[in-house]
Amino acid sequence: MKAIINGKVFTVTGQTYDKATVLIENGKIKAVGPDVQVPSDAEIIDAAGCWVTPGLIDCHTHICNFSEPNSMPGLSDGNEMTGPIQPHIRALDAVYPDDYAIDKVREAGFSTVCVLPGSANVVGGTGIVIKLRDVHTAEEMILPGTEQMKFAMGENPKRCYGTDKKYPMTRMGLAALMRETLYKAKNYSDKLKAAEADPSKAPEPNFQLEALVPVVRGEMRCRIHAHRSDDIMTAVKIAEEFHLDYTIEHCTEGYKIADVLNEKQVRCVIGPHLTAPSKMEIHGRSLDTPGILAKEPNMTVALTADTGSQTAVLPMTIGMLIRHGLSFEDALRGVTINPAKILQLEDRIGSLEPGKDADIAIFDGNLFDSMSLCRLVMIDGEIYKNTL
Repeated sequence: MKAIINGKVFTVTGQTYDKATVLIENGKIKAVGPDVQVPSDAEIIDAAGCWVTPGLIDCHTHICNFSEPNSMPGLSDGNEMTGPIQPHIRALDAVYPDDYAIDKVREAGFSTVCVLPGSANVVGGTGIVIKLRDVHTAEEMILPGTEQMKFAMGENPKRCYGTDKKYPMTRMGLAALMRETLYKAKNYSDKLKAAEADPSKAPEPNFQLEALVPVVRGEMRCRIHAHRSDDIMTAVKIAEEFHLDYTIEHCTEGYKIADVLNEKQVRCVIGPHLTAPSKMEIHGRSLDTPGILAKEPNMTVALTADTGSQTAVLPMTIGMLIRHGLSFEDALRGVTINPAKILQLEDRIGSLEPGKDADIAIFDGNLFDSMSLCRLVMIDGEIYKNTL
């Protein structure tokens, strides 16, 4: 048993305590509060003068599949650019426990990330959630059953294929291809259901369409890359047409249509925040966007660095977002409970509550202040860093 004592404790979903105890047993949080009784045999972690938070979460990374350093420029494992439709690709097949980013990101206070394929394809394959454990195999990091399908709108698929005179070349073609693919997947799914009663109706096996069956049945969440406001709305329209469970990734121009997104109760993951406008569709990026969208009462807003090791400086970047109108409370939710909700893991991670995984970070000050350092990281009750 372990006990974190004397720290300022941010439960995220409940109270913030100026001085409280977090009790950990068998990898789970047993109790949180100012009056928790600490057993005499507990290992004591004194967090006096420090801030205690849930382990941070970045739900949109390319850790492992955009390897650092990249040994073959232009040939990372993040994008299978041999065709625009790749639903059978799995990010879990590129998870590498010794990736450079893992230590860097964990030591910054992050316990959990989602590794997604890149956005070169209209349908890019499934992402997977990993805990940043110091282990030897990918299987020891992966949380099974957390797969989510990546889609992409806008310039990335266009420039990967259109410049070679391949489909899709335009936004019109991209939307048409996405609809066509989902239509085929829906027909394939319907035939599979019919075959449950009459095996003679079974369709010809199709490895790609098979991967999309849970998507069109609403059993797998879609993560749709969209920067420009029109691309966001196209993504929303297609998602509604096919009754998809979806999020909008990046949502760069979401501030232009905040009222519409709020009405539709859109979940979004905003970021990256500091890169240069390397393509036209992100020239409208604003550091005000997270604050604007987080104020909408029906939206769920998570924050991301959308990268590998740079997730380690996401908290410092969020400090700038706070200066541009994002509240501290929304900032903290943006890297804890909200990404947990997007990953459909809010029952396990994202807040300090009894029964949840003991994923905890301790900072020597405001975690969004560039002058603060992460002093301790705990994942499932195991300490990976301790400089208290």
